[in-house]
Amino acid sequence: MDRNWNELLQELRVTQTGAQILTGFLLTLPFQQRFADLTSFQRGVYLALVLLAALTTGLIVAPVSLHRVLFRRHLKSQLVTAADHLALVGLAALALAVAGTTLLVFDVVVGRVAALVAGGGVLVMLAIFWLVVPYRMARAARHGP
Repeated sequence: MDRNWNELLQELRVTQTGAQILTGFLLTLPFQQRFADLTSFQRGVYLALVLLAALTTGLIVAPVSLHRVLFRRHLKSQLVTAADHLALVGLAALALAVAGTTLLVFDVVVGRVAALVAGGGVLVMLAIFWLVVPYRMARAARHGP
């Protein structure tokens, strides 16, 4: 369990940095001159993304809080299991936030159709790299060469 916990913490450090950068980017947008030019759709997407980024940050940081509360209570197995679930949901939220941010930027810069294609493409790409590839590798390892 100690090794599992340490590996999970390393993964969360990487994920947390990306989530924080994305959240910071989103939080600066209203202070940009062109923000006033956003359509109501773009503002709605933006607000949804801010909430999604906040949720992502909360999910990715939650294992630290769990560790603090459960420290020295001999619940390492439960801690690792719960943190693993939070990290997986956090990754899903991060994928949606990244794809949504791509959608918003493309919508502002080149238009709605390109935005839907780019945002959807990013979401599919992340699903492939973050879900399909790892699950296929795990399945191949179970079934042997």
